[in-house]
Amino acid sequence: MAAKKPKKQPNKFILLSGAGIQMGVTIYLAVYLGKKLDENYPSEKKWFTMVFTLLGVAVALVSLITQVNKINK
Repeated sequence: MAAKKPKKQPNKFILLSGAGIQMGVTIYLAVYLGKKLDENYPSEKKWFTMVFTLLGVAVALVSLITQVNKINK
């Protein structure tokens, strides 16, 4: 019987290289949606833009933390 070859683990740097792009796209889409909502429903302050920007940052950070935890297992 031939010995089983261990699975080759992908480089952690390669796995996380797209994380910055993913975060940027997530935040950009959230801001874009907030701006569009502010255009359709104007108010004194840009509430939709502010809320969706914070929501986009939170979602991007949770996604990044989840990816890092999967890689470290």
